[in-house]
Amino acid sequence: MKLEENKKYIKIALTGIAIALGACVCLFTFYRFDEVQAVWHKVFSILRPFIYGGVLAFLLTPMCRELEMTFDTWLGAEGQKKSKGLAILISMLFAITVVGVLGLIVVPQVVRSLVGVVNALPGQLRSLNAQIDQLLVDQPELQEQWESFSKQILNEIEIWRNKDLLPLAQTVLSGTATYVTGLLVFIKDILLGLVISVYLLATREQFAAQARLLVRSIFNDVWAERIADEMRYVSRMFNGFFTGKLLDSLIVGVICFAGCAIMGFSSPALIAVIVGVTNIIPFFGPFIGAIPCALLLLLSNPVHCLMFVIFILILQQLDGNVIGPKVLGNTTGLSGFWVTFAILLFGGLWGITGMIVGVPLFAVIYDIVRRLCYRNLRRKSKGDMIRNYQETFHPVTPPKVKTKKK
Repeated sequence: MKLEENKKYIKIALTGIAIALGACVCLFTFYRFDEVQAVWHKVFSILRPFIYGGVLAFLLTPMCRELEMTFDTWLGAEGQKKSKGLAILISMLFAITVVGVLGLIVVPQVVRSLVGVVNALPGQLRSLNAQIDQLLVDQPELQEQWESFSKQILNEIEIWRNKDLLPLAQTVLSGTATYVTGLLVFIKDILLGLVISVYLLATREQFAAQARLLVRSIFNDVWAERIADEMRYVSRMFNGFFTGKLLDSLIVGVICFAGCAIMGFSSPALIAVIVGVTNIIPFFGPFIGAIPCALLLLLSNPVHCLMFVIFILILQQLDGNVIGPKVLGNTTGLSGFWVTFAILLFGGLWGITGMIVGVPLFAVIYDIVRRLCYRNLRRKSKGDMIRNYQETFHPVTPPKVKTKKK
């Protein structure tokens, strides 16, 4: 009896210590957020190749598994190593081919669009100036203010031209060197990520077994099984979300390319790739991709820009109400409010990466909190509250029964 009481007090003490430590960590993070963020960015920059490799291996695992099973049926039990090697090789070639094709589509289109913008910009400025002069013919006061403003701009340009260009050249060279260095570091991280992804795909069963051993060694059987269930849910959530999002973005990109080509827009392939890639970001993705495309069309043809904006609005509604639900379904189980909250929260913390992974990550956190809440309510014999909540807000629609016509 005394031993049980001691265990009870020990658990209470450990719980209090854990809560106190968590509160200290939260306060330190809140008051030293800049330092914590700097450390986080430093760690992230060091581990970036492993993150790239892990993400690529995670995305290629379903394809690699299916190919491995297919080769196993062809080669038999004796050719398991060959099956795994062939599956990894084909999966990596597929990923490299997809990235290479997108690069071949995007890079020439970007160069052609930039050259077109540079060539058309002087004419656009002259036309804009003529339109402004035409509008100000009957407004002498506004015309006088516009001429004064124009002279001021010209004087600033003249002053800038007469300045010493050495500091400007140094700034440009420094920025160019920084950009080139960043590009080389990015290429290095990508290449290392490819190598790491190969290792992860080849040893994924061993890593999974090691994780099971570690969890079983730390937790008892009940908690180990709960953690395993949650990990399986995490895998299903992220895999289903990203696979469905990639397919959904591919469909949106194809529709966008067809629509832009039919309406005669310039650079339809570039616009389709930008809209399709940014569509991976939930909710805000189509608008993020539409802004640079609309600006590109505005410089060449304002009418096309207006048509494109209307087209994107229609495409976004089609994707949100028809294509997305058909492809993804309600994969995350989150309401629109929590989806927006997750995108804004993790997007503010991690940028574009946070906007992409924020929804499935928050869905996992939401599921953990929900399970803990239901577990504590059942322990307190308040299961009726769970049933009332589910019947009110998440009613199960009975399946339709088809009746045979007599």
